[in-house]
Amino acid sequence: MEGEKQQVLLLEEKQVSAFNQGDIDTILTFFDSDLTGFSSTQHMRLASLAELRKTFEYYLSKASEVAYTISDPCVKLYGDTAVLTFYWSVHLKDGKAKKPIEGRGTHVYVKQDGGWKIVHEHFSRAHRAYEKKK
Repeated sequence: MEGEKQQVLLLEEKQVSAFNQGDIDTILTFFDSDLTGFSSTQHMRLASLAELRKTFEYYLSKASEVAYTISDPCVKLYGDTAVLTFYWSVHLKDGKAKKPIEGRGTHVYVKQDGGWKIVHEHFSRAHRAYEKKK
């Protein structure tokens, strides 16, 4: 079981690396062609790789340099399904540093043909309305 959790975490690390290199074609190979999801960039549900590509293109077009990171990943296994939750941050740079965009993410992986594919993605921006103001 721990080996499968590590496989999922490794896939996620590879996806982060591909995003930071601007390699959308490689990113999309981690997803099932019949995916569903919600992006932090739009309200409507994503229901295809073409729609998912648009959300990646959105971030990559916003600055000359984009740095995406995830933290505190947690994998839960349910048979041939893995649910990965994490916190994410996107730093956009275009001449001068901009404030990072932060949020929470979920990827639902399903084991297919001996490998893992993301079948559902949910990203949302962090809301700090309930945190104590300093």
